[in-house]
Amino acid sequence: MHARDFCILPAEGIYDKEAIASISDVADRCHIYLIGYTPRVNLGEVSSADGKLLLHFEILGKQYVLDYDLPEGLALLEEDGNYVLVDSEGRRYWPDQAEIQSRLSRESKAINFEVKYVGQAYGTEGSRSAIDRLLKHEKLQMIALKGAPEGYRITLLLLSIETSNRMFTVINPFAKNLSAGEDRIRQGLDKLFNTTEEERISLYEAALIRYFYPDFNKEFKDSFPSTNLKILRDCYDKDFSAVIAEICIDDLPFTLWSKTSGLKHYHIAKHDLHKEANRRAFFGL
Repeated sequence: MHARDFCILPAEGIYDKEAIASISDVADRCHIYLIGYTPRVNLGEVSSADGKLLLHFEILGKQYVLDYDLPEGLALLEEDGNYVLVDSEGRRYWPDQAEIQSRLSRESKAINFEVKYVGQAYGTEGSRSAIDRLLKHEKLQMIALKGAPEGYRITLLLLSIETSNRMFTVINPFAKNLSAGEDRIRQGLDKLFNTTEEERISLYEAALIRYFYPDFNKEFKDSFPSTNLKILRDCYDKDFSAVIAEICIDDLPFTLWSKTSGLKHYHIAKHDLHKEANRRAFFGL
């Protein structure tokens, strides 16, 4: 299972109805949410020189500069503390905000998201989104009351999970026991097409919790995977090898990390459902 789309907003942003409306086309599909700490990014001086637009940022007391080629005919203007590029006909321009954030993260290597909590919301047939849950979320309120460390802010990462199903089957031509082969393939297909989106969301959440081991989560940190868990019972019955939850999104404007997962741009939470070496997943790290 993997995340296919995302939204990012500061914790206080869930109460900004206009901001939420502007991202609702994606946010309404997001059922997984991560609460974490990210460093505050402050835009300082903005200037132009030698055909370049220069953006100066401060992150945790350090200075970083992004430069952009400035097309001929564009002038840099300041209006009430805001900057804009204007051409001779009065048309206004500015570099894409998402691209600025992603580039600043790549070049500074200073913008990291420490995962403190992982949760999910689904409702009836996907009617409840992550934002619906976060508006009345006791754990978020607890984290907010505790406050972020100095120089950081509480940030929300909302994830939309891929809902389509895929199955890969490997046939062992040297298998000695061929009697149950067809049954196992049939069971796999049955589980593949009869696993609901709600079940996949729950499995994805549990896999991430076990992987990131967030400070403010309790359930699944030490109990996943287990044959005793209801959400996994079908996976064991249908002879699945592993549960894998991926966050591999190139456009994220920060790098995710926790004390157990380390600082990586791509995170693959792979949990084998069987301990025997010959029952491990054939796809995985």
